[in-house]
Amino acid sequence: MVHYHYGPKDLVTVLFYIFITIILHAVVQEYILDKISKRLHLSKVKHSKFNESGQLVVFHLSSVIWCFYVVVTEGYLTNPRSLWEDYPHVHLPFQVKFFYLCQLAYWLHALPELYFQKVRKEEIPRQLQYICLYLVHIAGAYLLNLSRLGLVLLLLQYSAEFLFHTARLCYFADENNEKLFNAWAAAFGVTRLFILTLAVLAIGFGLARVENQAFDPEKGNFNTLLCRLCMLLLVCAAQAWLMWRFIHSQLRHWREHWSEQSAKRRVPTAPRLAARLIKRESGYHENGVVKAENGTSTRTKKLKSP
Repeated sequence: MVHYHYGPKDLVTVLFYIFITIILHAVVQEYILDKISKRLHLSKVKHSKFNESGQLVVFHLSSVIWCFYVVVTEGYLTNPRSLWEDYPHVHLPFQVKFFYLCQLAYWLHALPELYFQKVRKEEIPRQLQYICLYLVHIAGAYLLNLSRLGLVLLLLQYSAEFLFHTARLCYFADENNEKLFNAWAAAFGVTRLFILTLAVLAIGFGLARVENQAFDPEKGNFNTLLCRLCMLLLVCAAQAWLMWRFIHSQLRHWREHWSEQSAKRRVPTAPRLAARLIKRESGYHENGVVKAENGTSTRTKKLKSP
């Protein structure tokens, strides 16, 4: 089998894949998303989020299928020890190297797409945050020769993200459909737990027991205590930040939901005015005439003289 390792030529390859990704992005936008959004008649804000989720659903679905195929064929699921054994994993199979280059190309192409898609200024910081987050983790796993662990972690992350953007697309189609958001909320917490557990197991315990512990960039070996602590700190900080944003958004959503429910329960009631009768003497007023209790007028009748 022919194996590969990273080098300066990867930059040219990634640049070529960026142009291909931009073309595929435009094809999905024009022939799929634009036709669907015209039927939904969305506002500008929802239209921007719909395009974002539509592109990411296609990307996450293809990445999950591709990543799962690579992980199964390489035997990383059946043999978890292979995630840290024989470190450093300098020589990569073709499908592993090709997967990482395509991932880097996609997230790098997302930067100019912010301009091409005319994303609102309020949305740019949020999108830059998760784009840079993906680039740092994918490039770190690729350059630090942790490609096996990175594949499994990306499989977990992309599965949860695919569920979220699918739920958002269903919500834009029908605003009463929020069941998938509940499934995503449960999957999000489980995914964070699995990612942290697997990272601590592979980096904190697995690499610590490997015999070859030295800092040798020429051979691709970064298995030192300081490097392991930095990698664990980066993963844990990213997962903690994602969990904090998730809890904050859920609390805000619940507050808005309960405020809407309480507003619906408050039914405006018309003030009841008690009909009061103004009594004068022994009668009451009716049509400007004072009448007695038996319905007769209270005025004294004039007696006619015989």
